[in-house]
This record gives sequence, C-alpha cells and structure tokens, in this order.
Amino acid sequence: MNIQLLAFYFFAFFAVLGALLVISLRNPVHAVLSLVMTFFSVACIWMLLDAEFLALALIVVYVGAVMVLFLFVVMMLDIKVAAARDGFIRYLPVGIGVALIMLAEMIALIGVRAMQVAPPPNPATMHGESNVAWIGQALYTHYLLPFEVAAVILTVGIVAAVALTLRQRTGVRHQSAAQQVAVVARDRVRLVSMPAERSDDGAKS
Repeated sequence: MNIQLLAFYFFAFFAVLGALLVISLRNPVHAVLSLVMTFFSVACIWMLLDAEFLALALIVVYVGAVMVLFLFVVMMLDIKVAAARDGFIRYLPVGIGVALIMLAEMIALIGVRAMQVAPPPNPATMHGESNVAWIGQALYTHYLLPFEVAAVILTVGIVAAVALTLRQRTGVRHQSAAQQVAVVARDRVRLVSMPAERSDDGAKS
C-alpha cells in the first residue's frame, strides 16, 4: 500500500464523514461548516488524480465564495430548526425509498464492467504539461468562442439580477450613481467676494 492510496483513504474518510454530518447535524451553521470540509476533502482527492484545475476551482468558487455566502445567510436568518424538522420522521421512509431507487439507477447507468475498465490516458500528461496549462490552452484555442459566449451569458445574468432587484422607494435616502457622476465643481461650490467690515474694536472682520 503506497502513500497515495493511504492519502486517498484519508481524504475519502473525511469527505464521507462531512457529508453525513451535513444531513445529521441540527445546527445549520455546523452543517455548512461540515459541507466546507466535504468540498475541501474532495478537492484533495482531485489533486491526487492530477486534476489541479478542478481542485482549485472547487476551493476558490465553492469553499471560498458560495459556502461563505451560505454561512452568512444562515447566520443572519432566524431559522426555526424545530419547526423545519416537523414531519421529518413521517417522510423518512419515502425519502429512503427514493434514494435507493436513485442509487440503483446510477449503478445500472455506470455498469459494473465500466468500473473495471482502465481510465483513458490523461491528455495533459501525454503532452508533458500540467492540468491547468492544458485546460487553459484548450479553452483559449479550440474552445475560444464557447468560452466567450459563456462569459457574455454570465455577464448578462449579473446585469439582469441587478436590474431586477433595483427598486426605487420614496422617502428613503439612497445614492444615485448617475447624479454623482454628473456633478460639476462649479455647480456645487460658489465663491463670493465680500468687502471687509470694521468692527467696534477696530479690527477687520
């Protein structure tokens, strides 16, 4: 048993443990933290498989952004855990049955023989490059147009989300970016020349 197999068992143990804690913990904050541990353990497994890009993307996007957002939302919301768990035992047999059916379908889809087939050679290793360099070269050469189309779609989605959530409410102080950009200095400040006046004690004011 080599060191890579031991590392795989180590990371897989914590990945499965974190996944079980996500669905078993009563505190939603603890469940989110367990999900972070699960994602990080899966990223370590991908590193063992020479999939550096997927591992880094999982850590940066999900662990670093999405899970932190989930954690802040869960901490800010007043979630009544007891009320949310009402009826959980009643629907548990149905959920277990659906899960078993989905598991059987996935096993039938993958196939027992497919698990014994050797995986195809890694194209990055064949070209003598790292996984990140090979994916970057493939994206910006062979798949440049789909990559740009995906970037445009994501940009349109961000702009649409901002436009849909932007609401003008009366009676509330808010900033207007258009008015701030259109400000001219001579319209905001006016210099006035006033003659000096002599006070009673003889000093100029």
